[in-house]
Amino acid sequence: MKIKDLLSKEGVSLNQTAADQNAAIDLMVALHDKVGNLNDKAAFKDAIVAREAKGSTAVGMGIAVPHAKTAAANKAGLVAITVPSGVDYKSLDGQPSKLLFMIAAPDGAADTHLEVLSKLMTMLMDHTFTSSLIEAKTPEEFIDLIDKQEDARDKKSSGAESAAPAPTSSGIKLLGVTACPTGIAHTYMAAEALEQAAKDQGLSMKVETDGSGGAKNVLTDAEIKDADVIIIAADKNVEMGRFNGKKVIKASTADAIHHSSDLIGRAVKGDAPVYQHSGSVTSSASLDNESAGRKAYKHLMNGVSHMLPFVIGGGILIAIAFLLDDYSLDPSNFGSNTPVAAWFKSIGGTAFGFMLPILAGFIAQSIADRPGLAVGFVGGALASTGATFAAPGGDIPSAFLGALVAGFAAGYIVLAIRKITDGLPAALEGIKPVLIYPLCGILVIGLVMCAINPLVGALNAWITGVLNGMSSGSIVVLGAILGGMMATDMGGPLNKAAYVFGTAALATASQSDQTGWMIMAAVMVGGMTPPIAIAIATLIFKNKFTEGERKSGPVNFIMGLCFITEGAIPFAAADPLHVIPSLMVGSAVAGALSMAFKCTLMAPHGGIFVFPVVGNVAMYLVALLVGSVVSAVLLGILKKDVTK
Repeated sequence: MKIKDLLSKEGVSLNQTAADQNAAIDLMVALHDKVGNLNDKAAFKDAIVAREAKGSTAVGMGIAVPHAKTAAANKAGLVAITVPSGVDYKSLDGQPSKLLFMIAAPDGAADTHLEVLSKLMTMLMDHTFTSSLIEAKTPEEFIDLIDKQEDARDKKSSGAESAAPAPTSSGIKLLGVTACPTGIAHTYMAAEALEQAAKDQGLSMKVETDGSGGAKNVLTDAEIKDADVIIIAADKNVEMGRFNGKKVIKASTADAIHHSSDLIGRAVKGDAPVYQHSGSVTSSASLDNESAGRKAYKHLMNGVSHMLPFVIGGGILIAIAFLLDDYSLDPSNFGSNTPVAAWFKSIGGTAFGFMLPILAGFIAQSIADRPGLAVGFVGGALASTGATFAAPGGDIPSAFLGALVAGFAAGYIVLAIRKITDGLPAALEGIKPVLIYPLCGILVIGLVMCAINPLVGALNAWITGVLNGMSSGSIVVLGAILGGMMATDMGGPLNKAAYVFGTAALATASQSDQTGWMIMAAVMVGGMTPPIAIAIATLIFKNKFTEGERKSGPVNFIMGLCFITEGAIPFAAADPLHVIPSLMVGSAVAGALSMAFKCTLMAPHGGIFVFPVVGNVAMYLVALLVGSVVSAVLLGILKKDVTK
């Protein structure tokens, strides 16, 4: 595929003016819509703006290349505008952008557009070429210039032109790796800049690009072994273990794009430290300047993104188990009464059981690389089992909140162990990742979690005492409190305390005193509300959620109706300060309304599968709907736009 296959003359608009970045985006989105590349213009713009929120696609030198891969595009396409007077597109170098391309690609499509984009980005490193595009008089001339430049580059790549210059008499062998968070524009521009700077100094250089379509031009073990200096120009974590013992220069992609000659000069002089890999996270220089909050958020999201498939896959299988079961056989064993239901519940429960270890493990891995993974997994598992010093086998689970603590604690425990062992003899370097880090790390995280879980247990005991004291008071207030607790940590200690209180209340209920059944109903509706609220919010307030969140959001309708509160955890973990309060309020409203309507539930479980045994089921549905809508509206109000 060639660039002109994606770019038609109707998709090129020259000599435009744009007041700001948003105006420029509107111009290009309109061109995409005009040439028929889109099926949802508004959603496509949302995707473009969401990408800009991660970092400006204006790469400097007067160039911007906004892009999005989204279901709002029905085919891959490219449009372009020129703004000779310039537009402030929040460029890396602070200069206005005059040449702007916008790429659209549909979800699920092959990464052909990435290959085209990588070629386009390297072509744009030629200042004479970009100047000629800005000065083009017609769209036909603009496309012809691109086609000729692409042909020349393809001939060069195929070896039709002269080969790359031989190394200078110094015989230095250079390698490089470039990577940016989205793996598109900056990745390829940095690679091109390094290769060109090396060529200017009479050197040949191979650069591996870690793009969104996967690593390309991958460095081999033999090449790494023979290399004298390796330049890592990256804005995200890259695999560094393979460079152990080699001279390595670390920089950002911006450094490579704008100061490539300086980096090559340092490499030629041998001005680079020898890299010693010890399992810690290795990031580029630009990442070192990130705020602590930003780093913590990235560590958290690494855990959440890996946890999500276990929540969704396991949760839906559990829901199927309830759907296929017969409640009347044994209400206390609902979900496992029939062999088929028991099979689904067992498989789903196994997947669901990995949720907390996965969350903690990958948070720790983000902080401390692979040595943190095992320590984090163990910490998450201990949070799930509730291990204490008195009962190592499990006693007081700390659940979701405990797993969060375990993940961060495990990561920093491994980093501390690494620092402590820095002074050990070099002969022991090889056994650190396989023996010292996991042995010491697992031991320490075990001590930490056994200390944390009893504290959570004391909190649970206090909460239960408070609830017992309220049961004789206002049942509406009690319903609000129980409902709110179900949404506070969604499967954690507060959620479990409310659930245990509800199940205990069942034993005291009777036809003459239905308070216990009413308490159980309020608990269950409070647990069903959060996922449903999330699902509603992702459909109504699309600008408040990322594209990935909008895709997974509707699954929460199923989870909420099946009483799987944990479906809301990934959303709560990503933005706890706004999401959790919103969900708590809606669940509290649902619990209060359930009590006010005197709804009852005689089964120790929730979801649509027990609706046949719910008393006043119509008003129970009203309570569920009202509570879910309240939370969804609050999410729309409190959550920030993904573009902000």
